[in-house]
Amino acid sequence: MSSKFSYSEPHICQCLTRLSTLRSDDVVTITSNRQKTGKQFADEVLCLARGLLQLGVATGDVVAISAFNSDMYMEWLLAIAFVGGIVAPLNYRWSFEEARLAMLVVRPVMLVTDESCHCWYSNFQKDDIPSLRWHVSLNSPSSDFMKMWNVLTTEMLKKNSVSSLPLNYCWAHEGAVIICFTSGTTGRPKGVTLSHAALIIQSLSKIAIVGYGEDDVYLHTAPLCHIGGLSSAMTMLMVGGCHVLIPKFEPKSALEAIERHKVTSFITVPAIMAGIISLIRQKETWKGMETVNKILNGGGGLSIELIKDATLFFPRAKLLSAYGMTETCSSLTFTTIYDPTMKTYSQHHQTVANIKYTSVHQPQGVCVGKTAPHVELKIFVDGSSPVGRILTRGPHLMLRYWGEIPAKAAHSSNESWFDTGDVGSIDEYGNVWLIGRAKGQIKSGGENIYPEEVEGILLQHPGIVGTVIVGVPDANLTEMVVACVQLREHWHWSHGSFEHLPKNKVPVLSGAILRRYCREKNLTGFKIPKVFILWTGTFPATTTGKIKRDQVRREVISHLQSLHSSL
Repeated sequence: MSSKFSYSEPHICQCLTRLSTLRSDDVVTITSNRQKTGKQFADEVLCLARGLLQLGVATGDVVAISAFNSDMYMEWLLAIAFVGGIVAPLNYRWSFEEARLAMLVVRPVMLVTDESCHCWYSNFQKDDIPSLRWHVSLNSPSSDFMKMWNVLTTEMLKKNSVSSLPLNYCWAHEGAVIICFTSGTTGRPKGVTLSHAALIIQSLSKIAIVGYGEDDVYLHTAPLCHIGGLSSAMTMLMVGGCHVLIPKFEPKSALEAIERHKVTSFITVPAIMAGIISLIRQKETWKGMETVNKILNGGGGLSIELIKDATLFFPRAKLLSAYGMTETCSSLTFTTIYDPTMKTYSQHHQTVANIKYTSVHQPQGVCVGKTAPHVELKIFVDGSSPVGRILTRGPHLMLRYWGEIPAKAAHSSNESWFDTGDVGSIDEYGNVWLIGRAKGQIKSGGENIYPEEVEGILLQHPGIVGTVIVGVPDANLTEMVVACVQLREHWHWSHGSFEHLPKNKVPVLSGAILRRYCREKNLTGFKIPKVFILWTGTFPATTTGKIKRDQVRREVISHLQSLHSSL
């Protein structure tokens, strides 16, 4: 990007000036027992940026990072951006093969890791990722590991940086700064390329709607490799709030952090909220109810039960929910579920407050609120129905999927809009109602799961002749992954565990065996079905042979409900 008019260009590192001046002596990051003031944090970012420049990282270079949440992770995000690099956060929960595929897509020059994914290196071959020039450990690994892979450390880069090296912001082409991965239609990672502008605009909307400020003490519950965790981190960096970072979400460590550091805000998905609520119930005293005043939910709607529990255990918290996706740099719409200043639920949640459903559904779908000020959204309908595909456009959108050729000029009105892949409607008050996902994607515990990927793994098993993966409503996960399987001739199904399987030579399958098989095939844990159902007939299909997934899903839900009622 030309520097001629760079003074008018947005850059995520512009937050450093505020941190180093207005928040100079205030603690802005807490990781375990390590605390840093605004000036200390900003200085560490600049020191690391100099180290990267001296090493040879250039404008437009991609740097992959996979690690637990920490202050050093955030320093890396900003330092890479400062020198004009592009950050590619990888999910530490991935198998090595998933990480390898992602890196082959974005071709990073550097891989930064910590102990969360050192196991990848047991499968790593020197020429697996030809683009890699440097391996860096976020902290200090064992000497053997460093020698084997010639690993640098963060401290080495900072120590060897030249303080006199002139520094100024740099930008990659088109202002790209982060490649955030999401699964494509095949379930393989797709790199969503996000700009400085998109991240800043998203942050400003969260500041305006949620009400974040410099007095906030924000607990990172979401991983920094997810768009929800990234966009909220950027928001807090911009306002100069205090970041409390735990390596990964665990209810026990989260509650301890809330009480110890007097946390005021955090984000959730239904699974996180369920874990927090469950543990709070076991505590004799709960101090978090005095300090938490903002909770933003995403990754699926909260059930009525979770909403009631959240307002009971966090009575001073404004409870909001957001709808969005990686491609839109997080949130498109927001809705306030509960406002303690008015002590009322939103009208759409009041309507069903006395009904014990697992999610807040109306005949027209789920109300996900109104669009953020920067978002333009419309419904593309085909026919007279008000329901159609949800489209959006604006500066909040991704530049493109990494590796795609830039789009040519639009030839029709809809080509200038991004299709979210979701189906819904907008009512006369501007509320967006979400009906479902057009492509059958399953959202479980805040993670996106594509049925085709799981089906492809299961169909490799010699005992499986057919399978359909569906998501069924679940109060904690939003949707639970269920596998319907058809057995090959002469194979038998067992409901027992490994220990209780028959000892004869008859080939046998069970849910436990198939879950183990998925793990052996390096299917990530959250994608592995929670329930396996033996399907004895043929799967319902159209005349062209396409499986009627919705019909299978309805039959599975009915089957599970009948099992539950018989207990």
